[in-house]
Amino acid sequence: MEPITTGLIGVTVMVILLLCGVPVAFSMAFVGYVGLLFLSNFPAANALAASIPYDIISDYGFCVLPLFVLMANICFHAKFGQRLFDFMYKSIGHLPGGLASASIGSCAVFGAVSASILATNMTIGLVAIPEMKRYKYDPTLGASSVAAGGVLGILIPPSASFIVYGIMTEQSIGELFISGIIPGILLAIMFMIGILFRCKLNPSLGPAGPKFSIKEKFSSFVECLDIFLLIVLSIGGLMIGIFTPTEAGGIGSAGAILFAVLRKRLSFKDFIKACEETVITSSMIYILLIGALIFNAFLTQSTIPMELAGFVSNLKVRPILVIFAIILIYLIMGCFIDAMAMLLLTIPAFFPVIVSLGYDPIWFGVIVTMAMGMAAITPPVGMSVYVIAGIDPDVSMEKLFRATMPFLLVEIAFTVLIVFFPQIVLWLPRTLIR
Repeated sequence: MEPITTGLIGVTVMVILLLCGVPVAFSMAFVGYVGLLFLSNFPAANALAASIPYDIISDYGFCVLPLFVLMANICFHAKFGQRLFDFMYKSIGHLPGGLASASIGSCAVFGAVSASILATNMTIGLVAIPEMKRYKYDPTLGASSVAAGGVLGILIPPSASFIVYGIMTEQSIGELFISGIIPGILLAIMFMIGILFRCKLNPSLGPAGPKFSIKEKFSSFVECLDIFLLIVLSIGGLMIGIFTPTEAGGIGSAGAILFAVLRKRLSFKDFIKACEETVITSSMIYILLIGALIFNAFLTQSTIPMELAGFVSNLKVRPILVIFAIILIYLIMGCFIDAMAMLLLTIPAFFPVIVSLGYDPIWFGVIVTMAMGMAAITPPVGMSVYVIAGIDPDVSMEKLFRATMPFLLVEIAFTVLIVFFPQIVLWLPRTLIR
């Protein structure tokens, strides 16, 4: 049997397993291992299937993931989000829709200490949604703004998406982190402008909050000083080349523990809970990653990625149309597949195509991360929406999904902007690295 035929059969079997409810990680690992048996031999398949988990778990560079996840969990249990939202609320809460914009701003800043969409949603949502209810905000605007703001949690570094993408494609995780900073800030600003515009047209959606004095604003900023210092230490040190990504994660998690203890906001019970959640989250992502890399090895031997890249390269269409086709595929897949699973399933096929067309792999990492953000708020499996619905049961899932559509449109428009102007993504990493 031709290798490519074996590959196509393997992909078909994996789709059937997914439809039957088999977890993504085990579907990929099983199909990848059996496929390797067909394409090579028993000793070679066993050696590869054994070496991939060992390489992932034992590689010092891959410790970056649990370290940043630990930092996020410490910040969550130490309630850093409360002080952060209070600062944003006092700074811009007096504007129309100001509390919703404060939620977006809080998500953007907390995204700089969190590697996860869901951690950002939970941390800010638990504080912001009750506050918006108190000021008679439209419930759907309040809940949807936090759901959309969570997207910033994986775009602004640190980001689990960038870490996994970097491992799978052998790209610099540090460069990927830096590439997400400007897009993350710009997307947050676009979200805020959209909220302001909607609330200007319909003030009942988000009434302006009270104004605070300069002294009160400064006092709330001082309360958040440790959060900003934590960001400067970890991400700032990474940007200027003092730390590697792994060292930045270590500094960040240690700093989060230190600041939480000094403020007496982290009990021993909360610390243990944060460690348990870090182990669970990291293990889940590592298992997914191991399954994906075994499947990726099978696909490589089947020559499907190379054949696909060659086929696309020979098409008489403009490369940018291929990019838009990939983005459309991500939009459709995001309606049915979890964001991380979508990343792991598609990168082995799409990455060689992108490289063959001459596009920058770092730029494509941001495109993929944007697609994951869209998947987090698209029906029917948008995980951010499910998390927010759990925090605010007064808003139905149907209404909440409908309310996130304006934010989804902003994300799509911003992704198109990045396609036409890749300098938005590439300018900062290229400037700092060179």
